[in-house]
Order: sequence, then structure tokens, then C-alpha cells
Amino acid sequence: MKTPPVPPTTENFPAQLAALNNSKPQRGIQALESSGELLAALVSAGVPLCLRDLAQAAGMPTAKAFPHLVSLVKTGLLSRDQSGCFSAGALSLELGLLALQRLSPTREAEKEILKIANDTELSVATAVLGPLGPTVVQLEESARPLHVSLRIGTVLSLVNTTIGRVFAAYLPPEILADLLGQDAIRMAGEAWNTPATLEETTAITAYYEQLRLIAARGIDSALDNPVPGIHTLSAPVFDHTGAICLVIGLMGYSKSFDSSLDGEVAHYLRQATESLSHRMGYFAPSSRVVA
Repeated sequence: MKTPPVPPTTENFPAQLAALNNSKPQRGIQALESSGELLAALVSAGVPLCLRDLAQAAGMPTAKAFPHLVSLVKTGLLSRDQSGCFSAGALSLELGLLALQRLSPTREAEKEILKIANDTELSVATAVLGPLGPTVVQLEESARPLHVSLRIGTVLSLVNTTIGRVFAAYLPPEILADLLGQDAIRMAGEAWNTPATLEETTAITAYYEQLRLIAARGIDSALDNPVPGIHTLSAPVFDHTGAICLVIGLMGYSKSFDSSLDGEVAHYLRQATESLSHRMGYFAPSSRVVA
């Protein structure tokens, strides 16, 4: 397998911008670039900042930062409250809303899926939550096609597939309960009834504990299940509301790649899905802790 590189950022922008970045250096306006550094620092902070803190976060002297901030406030890109802290202005909010209105999770993910398949040399599936459950909407097969009955339109189990479990880990409890009642109709699904025995109760408790761990780690794996000889890693993509909108799964033959949750491929998949989530307007918590 190729060594997966860090997902590039230039592909996250329109083709015109990527062309500029890939061609010879273009002459820009340095003052605007400095203003952009201040905006980027404020976005990274995620909270309103005073002049001193914002300048420090952008790595520039306060004397240099102040006139840029004055202009940004005048244009509406920033606002300043009574305590002197800077935050997003009306124009920034309007630009953000415009960008969100034009976003399509599946369209944004399409090129990323092709790149992931090429970088990892694994098969890649993308699924959304359809009326019947997690539904495959894009499938890129590796040079070694897998012997699995997975096709575009396949509806996956919420219990016995990694893509389904990742969806289940982030769904509201009432929605998950309704969907679990129909799991038997899905690929690799099983009947999900009110437990009648201690063994069934234990299995359901273990399933919900598994979902808790998936939500904490941000990734799930399956080894030889539901298809013997096939290993899978899956991770979520979130939209600007924090709701799960896509799940991306990597699939390959056992021993053909490192399918451990802390391995190189898992790290690459997390980076790719987190990058997509960010493009959807989602800002992840600063840290993830598994209890």
C-alpha cells in the first residue's frame, strides 16, 4: 500500500484557486493577506478575542494588527463589542450562510473519495442515511475488487456493519430505536426485538457500549465481519449543525492493510473525514477522550 499523505487543502477550493496555487506565484495585496491572517486566527480561536490576544494569535504586533481590524470592522467582516473584543460581523455571517446554502455533502465528498481510493489502494464506500437506513451512494473499488454484495443503493445494517454502527453512534436515541426495528431488512441485518433472555439483554447492552466507544473515538472497525476475509474502517462526516451527514468506509482484504484503530490508514481516514466536516461548516471539539 502507498503511504497515505496528509489530505491536501488546495483541492478543497474552487478550481480557479487551485490553479493559482499550483502555478507560478501571483502578485497579491499584502495588506489583505495580513487581514486574512487575523480572520484565520479568530476562526481558530472560536471565541471573541481582544486586540492583544487576536494579534498574538495571528503572530503580529498589536500596532500592525489594529488598523487591519479597524478596516475589517468598517467592512462588516468583523464586529467589536463593548468590551473591545472582536468577533464575526454581519458580512461574515452573510458569506457563511451563502456558502452553507451551496454545500452538498455528497458533491463535496465525491472528489475526496476518488483521492482516498487512490492513496490507500482500498475500496471506498460513501453512505447517507436514507428512508430505510444507511444507504451506499458512492462506491470506488480498488484494483483488487472485493467479493462482497455491496452496490450503490445497498442499505446496510446498523448492527453488523461499520458504516451502520457509525451512523447509529451519532443518531438521536428515538430515531435509532425506530431504525433498529427494521434492521432485519438490511444487508447483514438481524431482527431487533425486545430482549426476552439474559443473553439478549447482555448483547443489547454491549451494542450500546460499542456505540459509545465509536462516538468517543470517531471511527469504527470490523475484522472478518460480516464478510470473512474483509476488514473495514469507517468514520463520520458532520454538517454545520453537528449532525452526521455521511459515513465513509474503507474496505480491503485482511492482512492487506493496517486496519487497527490507531494505525496509519485509520489516521488518514480520520483526517480526510475531519477535513470534509470542516468544509461542511462543522467545528470539532478540541479533544476526544475515551473513558
